[in-house]
Amino acid sequence: MREIVHRHLGKVVAGAAITVASTAVMVGITLPGTAGADETDAGRAGSQSTRQAGQEEGQGQGAAVAPGVVEQAPAEGEKGKGSDPLTDDEIERVEQIAVNRQLFNASENVEGERGPQRLTVGLAEPEADQADTSDGPRRADVTYYDYRDDTLVTKTVDLDAGKVVQTTEQRGVQPPPSRAESIEAASLLIADPLGAGLKADYKDATGKELTSPDQLRLSGGVYRSTPGAQPAALDKCGEHRCVRLFPKVKNGPWIDTRSLVIDLSTRKVAELDR
Repeated sequence: MREIVHRHLGKVVAGAAITVASTAVMVGITLPGTAGADETDAGRAGSQSTRQAGQEEGQGQGAAVAPGVVEQAPAEGEKGKGSDPLTDDEIERVEQIAVNRQLFNASENVEGERGPQRLTVGLAEPEADQADTSDGPRRADVTYYDYRDDTLVTKTVDLDAGKVVQTTEQRGVQPPPSRAESIEAASLLIADPLGAGLKADYKDATGKELTSPDQLRLSGGVYRSTPGAQPAALDKCGEHRCVRLFPKVKNGPWIDTRSLVIDLSTRKVAELDR
């Protein structure tokens, strides 16, 4: 696996160099002052004369130029209006309403602790009879993944009424992993023997040992089982919460771990058949 990773890493580094070179060319094209190659001494002389005239005028008036002032963004309100995105206060309130004591005690998050794993929180679609109004009730959808029984739970909360108005549960539905799930997947991979190649390539790139997901920039995607294309350990991926990671050294290259799948439901790592 490590040899494959190194070959891929070389391609990525070469591709990155080409990308950087291309970017440098684009920057050179778009930088102000380079558009007119023949606007040289005349343009600079005109600019200098203009600056000198402005300075003399300011000195003649005896007025100093006041420093610029950056205005602060307006404070975020406790409650949005109409189709405004949810405010921080609203998001906090949605979570408090959605996760009651019963759900908290009966569910499990990605780390194996009590409470469901939050995935997303967002403004819910308006009802059909309220689509054209801006004064309808503020409703939010919050999705959780319950690792206790591999269930995706979606709750719709009416913020005006302060209650859950709809709950749906689905199995076999796998949204993209959240940041918390990608971090946990990386922790499992680093601790697993199959993560030896990742750690070796990190050390080659940085000269340091890889001991924590905090040392990487992480993105990931859901993996679903494909009959005959993986070991039996991954046959339930899709029913289970399985992810593949795309780690990147901070300020450095990508490391290829596409052949490795982390089953977050069983907390095990497996390698795809070649």
